[in-house]
Amino acid sequence: MSLINENFLKLQDSYLFSTIAKKVAKYTEENPDKKIIKLGIGDVTKPIVPACLKAMHKAVDEMGTAEGFKGYGPEQGYDFLRKAIVENDYKTRGVEIEADEIFVSDGAKCDCGNIVDIFAQDNKVAITDPVYPVYLDTNIMSGRNIIYLPVTAENNFKPELPKEKVDMIYLCFPNNPTGTILTKEDLEKWVAYAKENQSILLYDAAYEAFITEEKVPHSIYEIEGAKEVAIEFKSYSKTAGFTGVRCAYVVVPKALKGYTKEGKSVSLSKLWNRRTCTKFNGVSYMVQRAAEATYSEEGKKQIRDNINAYLGNAKIIKEGLEEAGFSVYGGVNSPYVWLKVPEGMTSWDFFDELLEKANVVGTPGSGFGTHGEGYFRLTGFGTKENTVEAIERIKKIF
Repeated sequence: MSLINENFLKLQDSYLFSTIAKKVAKYTEENPDKKIIKLGIGDVTKPIVPACLKAMHKAVDEMGTAEGFKGYGPEQGYDFLRKAIVENDYKTRGVEIEADEIFVSDGAKCDCGNIVDIFAQDNKVAITDPVYPVYLDTNIMSGRNIIYLPVTAENNFKPELPKEKVDMIYLCFPNNPTGTILTKEDLEKWVAYAKENQSILLYDAAYEAFITEEKVPHSIYEIEGAKEVAIEFKSYSKTAGFTGVRCAYVVVPKALKGYTKEGKSVSLSKLWNRRTCTKFNGVSYMVQRAAEATYSEEGKKQIRDNINAYLGNAKIIKEGLEEAGFSVYGGVNSPYVWLKVPEGMTSWDFFDELLEKANVVGTPGSGFGTHGEGYFRLTGFGTKENTVEAIERIKKIF
């Protein structure tokens, strides 16, 4: 008899966005004449920029020659990309990260879930609520003890330090789903807590390219001492439009230590490297060349134009909803706008109302956790035309 991992039975029946997709598909089938505008899932709408396409085409041509063909590449990523990351994402911000501390992967979602492999099941995990579901679900799958850190308007969307000792802490800023941020001073408190308690910060910086305010750090490693307590996740999905191409990276500094039950320190970078070599064959050469091109002058400009367009959409959503009388958060350093739903409605009630009366799709806050109830997420990843139309439709019904 094959026994299952019964922790999976503790999960909700379906992933949040799968539930939304089924609801939308059913409504569309029943109302084929309606134009549905989707501002729910965080998928980009702009095509991959020319600089990346050019690099990818060149790499494909190389692969068609005996001299340029690449078989299995290094599991951790090609040196050309790791060095480009060091120079552009870290040195420009005064942060010293070494190329062999960077591990190129097929997505930050995968990394955020897979990182739990190197941590003991006994670890106590702190997760903000509301939260991106992968942090929570992967730790439920692993059977860990989880404590929740409320993130609401009452605490200005800044989680308070745990009142008890925890071993692993997930932080995502700019935040998904709320679109809010932590300042350097805020992050200094988390680094100090992690040092005092020998905790590990799992810092998801997938949206750092959307930061517009100078006071907001783009990397946890801008905080002194963070390399001793933090793992950082970054992605090309929302910046370069690689949602369907798949490329990201995780930084695991050599200074970062975990411990055996006997108290012996162990390099987490070495553990992650071992896990990577065993379970991953690396991101394709063509994709890594495309990722490298994001750091060219041409690539940077083209990507910045796209990001500015998404931020412009977020501004349209934020200002339009405020005009309609909603309490609105985020949308300044993030493509996400987080709004308070009208009194007397649940977040799923609001979802149904928008779908049926405005033909607009968003994401119910309760899908991100208990403290997400009463809130709703819209994204700036649509086209400008659809974004303007969606907000006008919402204004007409509220």
